[in-house]
Amino acid sequence: MKWAGLMTLITMASAGGFGTVVKARQQGAGQPPVATFRSQVELVRVSAIVRNKKGRFVQDLTAQDFEILEGGRARTITDCQRDVPGISVALLLDVSGSMEAQLSNARQAGNHVLSWLDRERDEAAVFSFDTRLVAISSFVTGMQTLPEEVKLLTPFGATSLHDAIAQTARRVGAREGRRQAVVVLTDGWDNASRMSASEVSGIASSIDVPVYVIGVVSALDNPSTAISTVPVSKSPLTSSLSDLASWTGGRTFVVSTTADRSIAARQLVDELRHQYLIAFESSGQPGWHPLVVRARHKDLTVRARSGYIAGQSRPTSH
Repeated sequence: MKWAGLMTLITMASAGGFGTVVKARQQGAGQPPVATFRSQVELVRVSAIVRNKKGRFVQDLTAQDFEILEGGRARTITDCQRDVPGISVALLLDVSGSMEAQLSNARQAGNHVLSWLDRERDEAAVFSFDTRLVAISSFVTGMQTLPEEVKLLTPFGATSLHDAIAQTARRVGAREGRRQAVVVLTDGWDNASRMSASEVSGIASSIDVPVYVIGVVSALDNPSTAISTVPVSKSPLTSSLSDLASWTGGRTFVVSTTADRSIAARQLVDELRHQYLIAFESSGQPGWHPLVVRARHKDLTVRARSGYIAGQSRPTSH
């Protein structure tokens, strides 16, 4: 079953700014719209990346190869697509005071991401933030390097990292027809957000926008290097931010060299190109619903968001 033809008439209603609800309205031909629904089905979309034991992408799966558990109960999968035409990426650049020594490296990482996008199929937007979010460029196709305005940005002020991710995820979630992601370029520190990492992950998960974090730090601040002075447990890039990214179906890269930044950008875009888009029928109960998405073949590993909020997940589209 494809996205189209699932229901007789589809209406989409805004839900708290987080996404939309799909409902089926049954009415006779020539009858005016009525206020009540006779039947209702909410379809939830979830992006998934599948790898084999060697870490390679698996590209030939169908709906029958997946299982989706909502709160431990199997849900009906209505469709599974992998031939989505393009990518929609929002680059989110940290320009707070703590980024003074790393802003040029963050710009380089952003340019690497853009360079891997397809001029014809993919679109990108650029945002910056300290304690507020600023739109530098709206979503356009053909963006291969950061806008000139980014070169004029001067690091200053406190950091509302979590808040900026939540706001950007909502904007990406409004885009349709492409695989989507927020890509955050930051040192990972947050000292002014009103929202917690878990709250942000709930927003991003509810609209199925994976968050990818490229942590741009020196080798001394990179927990993965031999000379690091920051323990893994003390770095937000390997704790709270890493959890946030994972909960949304994204991941975190911590980079300290030009080569690291290039490799991370390529791997990130490559992952987006290999996403499956799966639709399933929600239980319809209000509130947060934990999800487990897995392959029936035990040697395959699936990464996807950890849950959704009923009534606030984006509907499927065709």
